[in-house]
Amino acid sequence: MAIVRFHTTTRSIRKRLAVSLCLLALVCASSASAKGQSADSAKSGLRDTPETHLGKGYEALKNDRYDDAVSEFRAALALDPTLVQRARFPLAVALFEMHKPEESRREFEEVRREVGDHPNVSYYLGRLDLDGENYQGAIRNLTQAVANPPFPDTAYYLGFAYFKQGNLVAAEKWLKEAAKANPRDSRVQYQLGFVYRKLGREAASRKALALSKELRERDSAESQLRRECADKLEKGQREEAHAVCEQLYDPNNAERLTALGTLYGQHGDPEAALKPFRRAAELAPQSPQMKYNLAMAYYQLKRFSDAEVPLADALKRWPDLFQLNALYGAVLLNLGDEQKGYAALKHAHELNPEDAGTQDFLYRVALELAEKSQEARRYSDSLRYLEEAARLRPKEPAPHKKMAEIYTLTARTAEATAEQHEAERLANHSVD
Repeated sequence: MAIVRFHTTTRSIRKRLAVSLCLLALVCASSASAKGQSADSAKSGLRDTPETHLGKGYEALKNDRYDDAVSEFRAALALDPTLVQRARFPLAVALFEMHKPEESRREFEEVRREVGDHPNVSYYLGRLDLDGENYQGAIRNLTQAVANPPFPDTAYYLGFAYFKQGNLVAAEKWLKEAAKANPRDSRVQYQLGFVYRKLGREAASRKALALSKELRERDSAESQLRRECADKLEKGQREEAHAVCEQLYDPNNAERLTALGTLYGQHGDPEAALKPFRRAAELAPQSPQMKYNLAMAYYQLKRFSDAEVPLADALKRWPDLFQLNALYGAVLLNLGDEQKGYAALKHAHELNPEDAGTQDFLYRVALELAEKSQEARRYSDSLRYLEEAARLRPKEPAPHKKMAEIYTLTARTAEATAEQHEAERLANHSVD
């Protein structure tokens, strides 16, 4: 089974965290209803379900395909208008990233009516206010968000809003807080430089602007290090690569740790990826991306028990992320927990029925569980697994042949004959 990987780059980390945080803060509140809806979807056997559109929507949003994300989340809401938390919030995020402020604000306000002044919602509304030059509104919303900041740049935008409003004292306060939260963000020092200049503190202004330039140059040098690291890993020069790559290790920056771990992972070095991924998960325990990355490294090292822990924790909060469910299913099966593994893979397939790897894996597991159930004379369970296998692979004769056997064993002659004929028809069709 090809496990789907989260794509991570420093450039787009905030957008990724937008998905993570909306799932943490909003989806977890409706996880119970999610399970119920998944059960209904399983019974119906239909692909046009809210879960399918949610899975596709999260995947599109994660990969910056905002048009697709908007379409999928709107389709989910059309099928179930109560999905305010699970679909409307990420819909609003996608519209925000598409620079559609009026539509985005309308969706965020709808979410606010449902969940109240949540920091995630306040953050985005503050950003919309700032873009619209409504500085008073931006300050009000961002002040609500900064009490429990959803992103490292929350204080920066609040400081910038105060600067634009002309309140230099408050601007300095919050930009200093932003520097503490994200000391390598060159924008913070750049803006502080202008604040100090307006306050008549020229020496402090020159110092801040010089630091901003230094941080930009450091980012450029770090980009060069990443290229050199990737080149040596690509050539298989592990020891030399590690000497270069470890210069990128920053124990206090989850973004850079994730980028380093991803570099190792992309070049087949999961052992080296463990250290940065483990530390990143400690720094950002509320991010499903960090949990997934750590679990993936453990999975690749065949440390399945270690992989289960972060995945189980993540799925309590984010039950509708396809990647988490797919990897969790694979981990559980390797641990011998076939029932739970099958359930996780089944939900992953509901979320993303177009993923061929998950479909193939689920088909094989369904056949194996059907065989074991038949051997234990749990014929109804065996039939249920075989029916699932037949839905997954409608052109395969094997599930129908096995169903014919079970119907014969249970003296259901008519059903046995029908399934045998279907198996023979499909077998002949495949030969043709």
